[in-house]
Amino acid sequence: MAESGKGWKVDRRKLLIGGGAGAGLLLAWGVWPRSYDAGLNASPGETIFNAFLKIGEDGRVVVIVPQAEMGQGVTTSLPQILADELGADWRTIAVEPAPISPLYANYFIVAEGAKELPDWLQGVGGWAMREVAIRSALMVTGGSTSIRGFEQRYREAGAAARALLCKAAGKRWGADWDACETEKGFVTRGADRIRFGEIAAEAALLKPPSNIPLRVPGEGKISGQSVPRIDLPAKVDGTARYAGDVRLPGMVFASVRHGPFGDTRLAGIDKAKAHAIGGVVGVVENPHWVAAIATNWWAANRALDAMTPKFHVEGALPDDASILASLEASLSDASKGKRFVERGDPDGVLADGEVVSAEYSVPLAVHSPMEPLVAAAHLTGDELEIWMPTQAPGMARAAISRATGLDESAITLYPMLVGGGFGRKTATDAAVVAAIIAIKMKRPVQVMWSRSEEIMQDDYRPPAIGRLKARLGPGGRPIGWSIIVASPSAMAEQFAKLQPSMGTNPEKPESGATSGAEPPYSIPAVAVEHRVARIGVPTGMWRSVAHSSNAFFVESFVDELAAKASVEPLSFRMQMLGSSPRLARCLTTAASIGNWQGGVEGSGQGIAAHSCFGSHIAMLAEARIGDGGKIVVDRIIAVADVGRIIHPDIVRQQIEGGIIWGLSAALGEAISVKGGLVTARNFDGLGLVTLAETPEIVVELITNHEDPGGVGELGVPTVAPAVANAIFSTTGQRLRSLPLRPGRE
Repeated sequence: MAESGKGWKVDRRKLLIGGGAGAGLLLAWGVWPRSYDAGLNASPGETIFNAFLKIGEDGRVVVIVPQAEMGQGVTTSLPQILADELGADWRTIAVEPAPISPLYANYFIVAEGAKELPDWLQGVGGWAMREVAIRSALMVTGGSTSIRGFEQRYREAGAAARALLCKAAGKRWGADWDACETEKGFVTRGADRIRFGEIAAEAALLKPPSNIPLRVPGEGKISGQSVPRIDLPAKVDGTARYAGDVRLPGMVFASVRHGPFGDTRLAGIDKAKAHAIGGVVGVVENPHWVAAIATNWWAANRALDAMTPKFHVEGALPDDASILASLEASLSDASKGKRFVERGDPDGVLADGEVVSAEYSVPLAVHSPMEPLVAAAHLTGDELEIWMPTQAPGMARAAISRATGLDESAITLYPMLVGGGFGRKTATDAAVVAAIIAIKMKRPVQVMWSRSEEIMQDDYRPPAIGRLKARLGPGGRPIGWSIIVASPSAMAEQFAKLQPSMGTNPEKPESGATSGAEPPYSIPAVAVEHRVARIGVPTGMWRSVAHSSNAFFVESFVDELAAKASVEPLSFRMQMLGSSPRLARCLTTAASIGNWQGGVEGSGQGIAAHSCFGSHIAMLAEARIGDGGKIVVDRIIAVADVGRIIHPDIVRQQIEGGIIWGLSAALGEAISVKGGLVTARNFDGLGLVTLAETPEIVVELITNHEDPGGVGELGVPTVAPAVANAIFSTTGQRLRSLPLRPGRE
C-alpha cells in the first residue's frame, strides 16, 4: 500500500463503508452518535460504497457532488480529489448530484467561516456550529468553501473504497490487502491486475480495515493536474440541461411581476387585457406579486405589461438620497455599532498626534447572472417535484414547504446546473412562485424572471461607507488604525429570508460586514467596527461579500498613508508584512512580473494585496485616463497563493473571472434607486466590462503544500483599489467612491 501523507489516516468512527449498511458516513454527535442514510439509488450494475461514491460493474466510477456547479468547476475538482485517492482512471469518472441529507452538510462554512455568519452563531463554539449545520442538512455552495470544506471527506471516502477493493482483490489472490495497490482503475499486485468493476460488489460488503492510510495528494496523478473538465462537453454541444430547459407534458410558462421595495401589496390588475393576449391561460394573484401563465413565456410576459398591475406600499419609498442618509446617520451613531476587532489601544493612540482620516464608499451592486431566477414545478397528488438552480437546496425545500404547507418529505428537489450564481442562486423566490402556481393551476409550470425583474428584485451587494483613521509613527509606519463600516447587515438579512427559524436579526451589527476590514499589516493598535444601517432595499450575499468593499477601503487608504509618509507603496506595505510571508511573496512577485515603477506620479501603476477565504492575492494594475475622461485599464497582474492546487486551469479561470467581475463593479454604472425601484432594466444599464474593454490579464500561481484556500471569490477584492491607486499615480487624484469616476472623489 502507498505511504500515507503526513500521517493522515481515515478514522473508522467517522466513516462506514458497505452496501449492507448503505449509509455511508457515521457522524458523531458527542455521546449521542447517529447515522444517516445518504438517500442514494444504485442503477443496475452499480454498487454504493459510501455517501460520495458508487462503482459500476462496467468500471464506471460515479462521484456524488453536493455542491452546485456554477461554472466554477466543482464537478471536476471534487471528483479529482476522490479519484486521485482511489486510484481511478479519469476517463471513467461520472458525476451525480447529491440528494438533500445531513451527510452532505457544508459544516465548514459554519465552523470555519463563522465570521461571515449572522449574530446568532457568534460566540458559539465551532463544534456546536458544526452540529447545527449537520442536523439541519445545511447544504450551501458559497464562501469559496467547496474544496476547503470537502477535500478531507473526499479523500477519506476514496481511501476507504481503495482499501476495500484491495481487500477483495487480496482475498482472490490469497494476499494481504496492504500488499495491493490501485492504479488507473485496476487493483494491482505485481503482475496481477483486476478491474474495479469486477470486484466492486463483493468489496462493498467487506469490513474496512482499522487503519487506512491516505495517499500524498497528487500521488494518483489526477489531483493537481488540469484534467479535462467533466461539465464542459455538454455545455459546448448544447446537451447540458438547465432549469429553463425542463419540459414536461402539459407544461405552461409563467412570468411574474413584483412591486417596489418595502411592504408592497398588490392593489389591482386588468385581467381582461391579460387574457386578450394569445396563449394566456391564467393569472395568479398573490399579496406581493402577480403572475401571468401562458402556453409560452413571451405571451406570459406580454400579459403582465397588458394588465398594468398596481401596487400599494406602506411607508416611504427608498431612493438614492434616503439610502445615503441612512448610511451617514448610522456612521455617526455609535449606538448602532459593535467593535469586532480591537488590538492594543487604538482609541488612545488615535487621540494624540496627527491623525490621517478619509471616507470611502461603495454603492449597491447587482448580481446580473446570465441565467435569471427560474424554476419548474409539478404536483402529482400530494407529491411536489421542483427543478431549480440552487446554491442552498435544503433551504429551498424548506421555503417551498413553508409557502405551500406541504411537508418537506413530500417535496423532491432536483438541483440543476447553475447558469451563474455569485450568491444570487441562494434565492428561493422562483421555486416558491412555481410551486404555488403549479398547485393552483393543477398542471406543471415553469417560472422565469424577466431580465428587468431579475435586476429590480435582486438581493444586492450592500452599499457601504468606510470611515478610516490612522496615525503614523517613527519612519512613517502606522501605529494606530481604525475603521468604521456603515452598511446593512446583509448576511443576517439574507438568512432571515432563507431560514427564519435561525432567529437572525438584521437590526444588529454583524461581523460579516467587517470581513476584510482588518488590515493584514502589523499595526500595534487596531479597531474594526460595524454600524448597521437599514436602507429599505434587500441585500444579501454577493461574490466576495464584504471583502469587495472593505478591501477597496483598506488598500486605498494604505496608499494614502504611504503618500503621507513619503514612502513608495510597495516598500510601505512590505515593512509591515513580516507576519504575513505568503502575502508578502505574492506582492513582491506581482511587482517583479509587472515591472513595478514605484507607483510614482505618471507611472499609471497601482498595487493592492488582500487575504481572504484561506488564500492570498496581490494585484498590480496599469490604468490611465482615456478618451472622454474614461478610465482605461491596460493590464492586470495577479499573483495568488491558494495553497495546494487541485486543478491549476480552474484556479486561473476563477481568478480571471473574478478580475473581470471586479472591473465591472469598479468601472460600471452604479445601481440607482428611484421611487422604490431600480432604474436599470437590462445589461445595457449596468455598464459591464466588454471584451474590447478587458485588459491583458496575467495570473501567476505560487505553488506549495499548504491546505487549499478558496479561489472563486479571490480575484474580486483587489481590483478596485489597484485601479484606483493606479489612477492616483498617473493623475494625483484620489478616487474614494465606486464606481471610479475621474473628477469625483
